[in-house]
Amino acid sequence: MAGDWQTAPLSELCEQIVDCPHSTPLWTNSGVIVLRNQNIRNGRLDLSSPSFTDEAHFEQRSRRAKLKAGDLVLTREAPMGEVCLIPEGLRCCLGQRMVMLRPDQKKCDSRFLLYSIQSDVVQHEIKVNEGTGSTVSNLRIPLLEALPIFFPSLTEQKTIAAVLGALDDKIELNRRMNATLEAMARALFQSWFVDFDPVRAKLDGRQPVGMDEATAALFPEHLEDSPLGHIPKGWAAGRLGDIGTNLRRGVQPSDIAPNTPYIALEHMPRRSIALGDWDGSPAVASGKSIFKKGEILFGKLRPYFHKVGVAPFDGVCSTDILVLAPKSPEWFGFLLGHASSDELIQFTDLASTGTKMPRTNWRDISSFRVVLPPKSIATTYTRNIQPMLDRIYANLHQSRTLATLRDTLLPKLLSGELSVAALESKLAATQ
Repeated sequence: MAGDWQTAPLSELCEQIVDCPHSTPLWTNSGVIVLRNQNIRNGRLDLSSPSFTDEAHFEQRSRRAKLKAGDLVLTREAPMGEVCLIPEGLRCCLGQRMVMLRPDQKKCDSRFLLYSIQSDVVQHEIKVNEGTGSTVSNLRIPLLEALPIFFPSLTEQKTIAAVLGALDDKIELNRRMNATLEAMARALFQSWFVDFDPVRAKLDGRQPVGMDEATAALFPEHLEDSPLGHIPKGWAAGRLGDIGTNLRRGVQPSDIAPNTPYIALEHMPRRSIALGDWDGSPAVASGKSIFKKGEILFGKLRPYFHKVGVAPFDGVCSTDILVLAPKSPEWFGFLLGHASSDELIQFTDLASTGTKMPRTNWRDISSFRVVLPPKSIATTYTRNIQPMLDRIYANLHQSRTLATLRDTLLPKLLSGELSVAALESKLAATQ
């Protein structure tokens, strides 16, 4: 099947290969996005935690070439070989330790090249160069330019990219849907428990927006003084430890069953409760912590990384992750809302100990001051967000299945072992 395929060095398939400026960008709070290695993972560009520079430094860093849609960005070190595609409408520039690849569209489809670089064959060629730097592994430009790429006709490239891309597009759609669901849950939490919008509406003689009469009736019509300032009448000033607890269930490696899902800090995304990455049957050499589906995982190492999520299954995790749960089920949503809030993350960051590897602990987290609503309101909030969490769980599992299918097809399609036509025939035969 691979008779019409050929091999060429990467440089022959690109119009330009441009190294990044070898200087630290001027960092600003807003402006033009500067790509960093942490933004590129598993073939995807993640700008959930973007970095910026000003207009003048953007122009300086783009002197040799300005990134445009269809370009690829490849990391040269820390780690090597991560790659992503620049989407339409994104204005950005290279940070450090990365390189721009601009495919020659007459020879090579951008998305096909994206998948080629992610293939085991090309990744092996990249990893062979580990240790070529004096202090850290570094993929040098001449070696990058010489990377062998196996490719078919441009038409076949586009067809292969369309098949693999359809799977990635669905995964991305699920990710965006989860982000929307998270934002909805967060907005509801902010409205009820931080801004007290339903109470303020009733105080002004208005019906709370988007709320049925039964739910509105749960909220008081007045605010009162408290150690935490003005709070809804009948609510109480308290601490997170009043309604939550840290579950300490240790397990030794010999007692971990095969294929048990394992979550480490590197699996947890920043600023998202959707935990879609994990390993199976970990070869661990130290004790771990047990968690159950629906419990809250809180990364205690470098808490400013904001790694907090809800477990989508039973499993084990690193001991650098705290397992949290409400003392009674009705408080789950309230605990999750505070545990994943910017305010708690800032609080734990300030209270964390250690300079190089700061850590927080449950003692500090549990002391975080909160305004406690009646159980009836906590119950209603948890009930309202549960369908959102269930949808997030379903999307995570579907995306995992799609990623497994993509990773199974990728080496077969990119080696010519399986053609798209043959794949379509197999699919038709199963229907």
